[in-house]
Amino acid sequence: MKIIIDDKIPYIKGAFESVAEVVYLAGNKTTPEVAKDADAIVTRTRTICNENLLAGSAVKFIATATIGFDHIDTEYCASTGIEWTNAPGCNSRSVEQYIASTLMVLAENKNLQLKDLCIGVVGVGNVGAKVANFCEVLGMKVLRNDPPRQRAEGGTAFVSLEEIKEQADFITLHVPLIMKGEEATFHLGNDSFFSSLKKKPIIINSCRGEVIETNAVKAALKSGQLSGFVCDCWENEPNIDLELLALTTIATPHIAGYSKDGKATGTLMSVKAISDFFGLGLNDWQPNGVELPSNPIIDIDGLGLSEQAILSQAILHTYDIRKDDDFFRLNTENFEQQRGDYPTRREFPAYTVTTRNIESITIDKLIKIGFKVEA
Repeated sequence: MKIIIDDKIPYIKGAFESVAEVVYLAGNKTTPEVAKDADAIVTRTRTICNENLLAGSAVKFIATATIGFDHIDTEYCASTGIEWTNAPGCNSRSVEQYIASTLMVLAENKNLQLKDLCIGVVGVGNVGAKVANFCEVLGMKVLRNDPPRQRAEGGTAFVSLEEIKEQADFITLHVPLIMKGEEATFHLGNDSFFSSLKKKPIIINSCRGEVIETNAVKAALKSGQLSGFVCDCWENEPNIDLELLALTTIATPHIAGYSKDGKATGTLMSVKAISDFFGLGLNDWQPNGVELPSNPIIDIDGLGLSEQAILSQAILHTYDIRKDDDFFRLNTENFEQQRGDYPTRREFPAYTVTTRNIESITIDKLIKIGFKVEA
């Protein structure tokens, strides 16, 4: 059998070589000619798996090592008997870390006490649920909005989008891209959305670029309807709107989920899915060579520090989003290269915090966030 693999998927080399012919290609180099005699494709979001690519091919299975799957034409696949899978939740802790770093930087820059503020989490799946829980650990008021979950589960855990528009100081988006229908999220952030906001919140988009309408958010920033905009996902990537970039508070090149932990998990889920489908016997395979953090020990003396300052010190040691923002603004023409060559980022559980003069309640919060702690 033949498997085409995006050459930017980490830790996957050697997984299939004993059972298949393997071809590694850049995502945009996977053409109909290449796919014609392939049995399976392992991809990321840059390979559009639709009729143009797949018609007349031997492809039976597509695995994307990503949470999102809007690059896969699922209706076409269903009509032609091509099976597919994504990697739900694989990078959820990475995005949680991205949001955590964002909030700590914004709090520092704007002199905010996060425990006094309200955040609306729109989309409470694998990612949004972790973000919401993290924000509650910080002491923030958290409003969860997820109409499909609300209908399925009932109860009072969820609120309307209108309530978030009225109360939230931050709104963070974690929805899939749905183009039409009752649950459409395409251009959810449009002129009407922004004009109905009551508190001039900071919007964070780390899900899909098309969830925010570019011209609408630019107008909202210029008019003061928003206090800020943090953007990781952009319309028309990699050809982003440079005027919007100049207006953003924090800007990054679609790397929120790019921790090494998340990438390794996405790769593992893809390998196991293909192994199961074709009966390849690779269910015990594990990714090797996941890079260690350069400074895994975080030593914090809490004497004279607030709880927020202690948590911020730990979080920003693992990932300081300002470095990505600075580099991106200087190298906007290399959007794809920055994603492909993204440096090592490990999630909270890869770090140990050694503590002095820190109260037990704060130590408990460090543990809830995911750190190992040594008093």
